Amino acid sequence: MTAPAALGTPRSATPDLLRSVFRQHAAGVAVITAPGTRPVGFTATSVTSVAADPPLLSFGISTGSSSWATVSEAGYVGVHILGEHQRELAATFARSGADRFAAPTSWRPGPYGVPLLDGVLAWLVCEVVARVPAGDHRIVLGQVVEGDPEGYAGTAGRSRPLLYHEGRFNALRD
Repeated sequence: MTAPAALGTPRSATPDLLRSVFRQHAAGVAVITAPGTRPVGFTATSVTSVAADPPLLSFGISTGSSSWATVSEAGYVGVHILGEHQRELAATFARSGADRFAAPTSWRPGPYGVPLLDGVLAWLVCEVVARVPAGDHRIVLGQVVEGDPEGYAGTAGRSRPLLYHEGRFNALRD
């Protein structure tokens, strides 16, 4: 039996500690959109499947986000799973102050007025069923009402998913 490797020196719980640890966790990249006077959207790595019956998912959003005011009132949201070919799209929706729906972003109004992004691996439209306070964020629970596992109008093809790891967008490698 091999002796376990020595543990590092523990650090006190801080926002920096949490961010540092989660930089080691690879996560899929999604864009959440919501209809409003002007559509809003943001890049998220916190999308999680919650239940199959009924089909529920969750994602987190900062209450300081420019999208929060619209998401806090939205009845429906779009969840778009990005492919490795969409690093620029992910960066656009992550950038503060960007006009996220201007060219070159290609999108169209979908069910319930939800903005749907073209060329994504897959998308869902969800009815918002809860917004749960969680520190400086809200966990939004959405019940799936419609979607397409092949991407909007089948435009995504067979791309691999986009990942976020160590503070950068990455591709899945074999």
